Amino acid sequence: MSRIALLSATCLFLGACQSPIGVDQPASAAPPSLLQTEHGFGPEVSTEDLSMHIKVLASDEFGGRAPGTPGEDKTVAYLTQQFQRLGLKPGNGDSYVQTVPMIESLVSADSTMSITTKGQSRSLLMGKDMVMGTRSEKPEVKIDASDMVFVGYGVNASEQNWNDYAGLNVKGKTVVMLINDPGFHVGDVKLFEGRRMTYYGRWTYKFEEAARQGASAALIIHDTEGAAYGWDVVKNSWSGAQFDLPISEDPEPRVPVQGWLTADAANQLFQSAGLDFMKLRAAASQRGFKPVSLHSQLSVDLKSSTKHGESRNVLAILPGKTHPDEAIVYTAHWDHLGTHPGEPGDNIYNGAIDNASGVAGVLEIAEQFTVNKPADRSVVFLFVTLEESGLLGSKYYAAHPIIPLAKTVAVINLDAMTMVGPAKDLTVIGLGNSELDDWLAPIAASQKRVLRQESSPEKGTFFRSDHFSFAKAGVPAVYAKGGIDNLEKGPEYGQSVLDEYTGEHYHKAADNFDPNWDLRGVVQDLNALQQLGKTLANSDKWPNYYEGNAFRKARDASRASATK
Repeated sequence: MSRIALLSATCLFLGACQSPIGVDQPASAAPPSLLQTEHGFGPEVSTEDLSMHIKVLASDEFGGRAPGTPGEDKTVAYLTQQFQRLGLKPGNGDSYVQTVPMIESLVSADSTMSITTKGQSRSLLMGKDMVMGTRSEKPEVKIDASDMVFVGYGVNASEQNWNDYAGLNVKGKTVVMLINDPGFHVGDVKLFEGRRMTYYGRWTYKFEEAARQGASAALIIHDTEGAAYGWDVVKNSWSGAQFDLPISEDPEPRVPVQGWLTADAANQLFQSAGLDFMKLRAAASQRGFKPVSLHSQLSVDLKSSTKHGESRNVLAILPGKTHPDEAIVYTAHWDHLGTHPGEPGDNIYNGAIDNASGVAGVLEIAEQFTVNKPADRSVVFLFVTLEESGLLGSKYYAAHPIIPLAKTVAVINLDAMTMVGPAKDLTVIGLGNSELDDWLAPIAASQKRVLRQESSPEKGTFFRSDHFSFAKAGVPAVYAKGGIDNLEKGPEYGQSVLDEYTGEHYHKAADNFDPNWDLRGVVQDLNALQQLGKTLANSDKWPNYYEGNAFRKARDASRASATK
């Protein structure tokens, strides 16, 4: 089916009602006949409208919204249709899409990994013992008897006076490392940020650093506490097609083979080498830790079917009336994990909360903006792709913005909204990073709410969603969503809802739309975040990161360049 025909069909089934008052439809908008359905979206944020958007996007018809699949086509068509309904202008010239080049790779079932210790070789099974992949864009990567070295947490942080690679040449070798930060397992607040994860604790950083050091392969040892999710999440995320930006769009060095080991596989490796894993884990949290040979060799024959393709960001803009060259950006990722053929039972990963809920939220906020007079500054509504593959869609946009990042006032990110119901608090992921906290606090107070830090800062959630692509470039970014202190049932109830989602639904086929969700808290959140964007859009102020924050230097530099 052609993209135009698909859009028409989607609109017929999924469309909404009339254009908001005072907003002209663009010339490219679908004919009114395509916008008629039984559901009429209202100008205010409502649980009914949220439910409709989530139900559609998380339906089996969309197949889990994997990039490069018919589910992407349907998602892009739906989002485009909604922007047209709202009368929002295309964000990329005369188009609502920004093409994102991507590499799609699928590990072949006959790929092998084996470890030889003291002359004894053992094969590791994909999914059961390990997961692996490559970002090399090569159809086959072979590693023959690469010496394996335990490098602790695999961190090289000069400002922390910490280098797990000090005095070590890992060219041609395989590095094995722990997830999270050196201070995590010992709870030492003097090490990095104690149990609060820094970027050095993220798996993406660890692979990047291994590549900079010249390693041939890098393996992270999974532990549920340190990773903040179980092995199933890792396995599901690394199963099926994997996506990446082309090397031409991401010139950072890439390790030829990267992957994870289960805790059991890691324990067997250390035991076979005559080493005590728990003692070495403790030693890795001490300053002066030295890498340890595992007296083992890794062999890999990694075969992948690789093809060049493209995915799409979807974006629209509401131009500012006095400063259209300055923008507030709302983001949410539309992609999820798709369909996993061959899995028994339900094998469609619908991603209702992650992240149909965030997409629905941005659409509802956009609806609010369009029924009011345009703000002084522009407002961009950006749905990004390939978040589940490493924030790739937002990374691409940050490199190719429609309004320069130096002129981007702030980014407001919505991801996996909290279904706790009305709450006394509003969670800000990474509270204390930027002055946006000071803008949001009085808005929350007007709702009789207080800002709170996420309940598990050790999970490193601040580095796991699309706002981080902007933060690295210095743009103040806030990622906020519902609190846990339910108005009627208290914080214990709220935390139980979050724990149940993480344990039973996150990155699993069970992340389905539930008509019994209490969406009233999400309505609270969206009203607060819309007001934040409106306040910023009608201001001439430029919020920044707080003094001492790692991202302030980049913001100061970009703003200085913009004012020259």
